[in-house]
Amino acid sequence: MTVSVAFFAMMAISAALVAGFFGALHPAFDSFAHFRAHFAVLMALCALPLLATSFRLQAAAALLFAVAAFATTSNELPFPRLWPVQAAYEAKLGDQAVYRLLQMNLRFNNPTPEKVLSLIGRTQPDVITLDEVSGMWTEKLGLLSSAYPYRILCPYPNGVFGVALLSRRPFAAGTEPRCDPRGAMAIATVDFGGTGVDVAAIHLSWPWPFEQSWQIGELTEPLTSLGETAIMAGDCNAVPWSAAIRRVASLGGLTVMPSAGPTWLHLKLPDFLRFAGLPIDQVFSKGAILIHSASKLESTGSDHLPVMVEFSLRPEAPKPVDERETATASVVQPGKARS
Repeated sequence: MTVSVAFFAMMAISAALVAGFFGALHPAFDSFAHFRAHFAVLMALCALPLLATSFRLQAAAALLFAVAAFATTSNELPFPRLWPVQAAYEAKLGDQAVYRLLQMNLRFNNPTPEKVLSLIGRTQPDVITLDEVSGMWTEKLGLLSSAYPYRILCPYPNGVFGVALLSRRPFAAGTEPRCDPRGAMAIATVDFGGTGVDVAAIHLSWPWPFEQSWQIGELTEPLTSLGETAIMAGDCNAVPWSAAIRRVASLGGLTVMPSAGPTWLHLKLPDFLRFAGLPIDQVFSKGAILIHSASKLESTGSDHLPVMVEFSLRPEAPKPVDERETATASVVQPGKARS
């Protein structure tokens, strides 16, 4: 009886695992892809004891498939691949200016906002992309206005899941930051040492059966409007190997940064289980952006860990801006968003 249960469990998990590879056909399949690593481990655990039974051939095939599936979720394994791969980190050069971007899902009802403000004060990133910017956070972020005078806040229709972008560096002269109509994306052209770079914050909804796939379609215009050199970060509620992330990257002409590792874990689970969480905070880039590293920082009361990204610009970066001019600090609070 136990052997039969293990076999049927193995087969059921393998069906879910296979479905995840067809996410481009329907978002329902892509929902399985987000748990590919978990399914691969579970299938291997079911298959191992079956190697000593009459199901040994099926178990061996399942074990091989589990290992291959798990390999598709890793940045480090040097196997040849037939699927899209993420960019590699670029080594720092001695004469390059290095900038830092901090990506944070604030958690709309974070009970410890002082930890967020403290982390920003200690790390002092050049730009910050924020998700789940609720009404509570509008006031809290105002405390950073002297250190980060260049900003755009984009409220979401429900008043909870808005995005924001804060910058120590001025917005490029002659440009205006902008929000998408539903407050899921904020874009500003930031002046990095005389070079204009489009910086974007994005927050996607949950996968199917929720509205993620539809929302990505709604974001086609802001994604395609990103300039030749751009960096975008946010809580995508999707893993880097999913069809959803490939679709976002394709629309924006972007490349996905190597994952910093699991950033999300349910708040009720202990942090030592973080390895079993999901890597759903993503960073995308294109053009002259050279990403050197990404690291997870300590918890600030959200169910997501902050991610610090270091990057530089190639010397031949396009879109120069006049360093003698600086854009006036902008605070954008658009009117009632379309529901």
